[in-house]
Amino acid sequence: MAAVARLFRSSSSTSATYFMRRSLSTAAATEIKPQSCPPPRVDPKGRNVQWVFLGCPGVGKGTYASRLTNLLGVPHIATGDLVRDELSSNGPLSKQLAEIVNQGKLVSDEIIINLLSKRLEKGETEGEVGFILDGFPRTVRQAEILDEVTHIDLVVNLKLPENVLLEKCLGRRICSQCGKNFNVADINVKGENGNPDISMAPLFPPSECMSKLITRSDDTEAIVKERLRIYNEKSQPVEEFYRSQGKLLEFVLPGGIPETWPKLLEALNLDENDVKQSAVA
Repeated sequence: MAAVARLFRSSSSTSATYFMRRSLSTAAATEIKPQSCPPPRVDPKGRNVQWVFLGCPGVGKGTYASRLTNLLGVPHIATGDLVRDELSSNGPLSKQLAEIVNQGKLVSDEIIINLLSKRLEKGETEGEVGFILDGFPRTVRQAEILDEVTHIDLVVNLKLPENVLLEKCLGRRICSQCGKNFNVADINVKGENGNPDISMAPLFPPSECMSKLITRSDDTEAIVKERLRIYNEKSQPVEEFYRSQGKLLEFVLPGGIPETWPKLLEALNLDENDVKQSAVA
């Protein structure tokens, strides 16, 4: 609890109290086996997984975390979305966050923990069980704090070559009306040094969204490259943190959603039909 107390010394007492309370109420889970072993099979009747998705900006954390949360019936908590919601709210943090995001820098631990604690507290009052965290933790310090307050079952590390990541990020588009995400990049990269070819077809919007597409302000080549540089410098040690705990599952995306989704389910020891049938029952 010392890490939590230090972090929230200058933060709201409500957030700190919530994190401390959650740490005391979280049940101890079975220890994850070493990396060489596959993840334990998820019981679709329980579906109270507590997972983390790691990976460089643009790798697809949000896409696959969202699909899994829909499948498993747990909330998808993306810190990027929390930041964007705060930015659009014109709240007390919006101006400070705008400067940080537009420069491609990482948001501070204090701000992220504050936003995340509010989201988890809201979920608890609404009866949510389990979660998949997307975009958190991004530093070893955040990972240590997360370990203080809850148990993480599994950490999925999504990977793609940097040139593919850059092309993906520059192709991202958002519909200004419905808010859905699309991608206009048509990626075909030849594999090198024994690595397989990577092909990702565009994810075009329906006709009603086509004229309303916008690009995120932070999806410029300079900012994307800076985000990747910062990730490699500061966030990759988080991979080693979880690898040393035997919780890290490395997953290299083989292509777009049609190629990746079934292979990801297989890597996670999940059967989509079993989970869906359990949800209906």
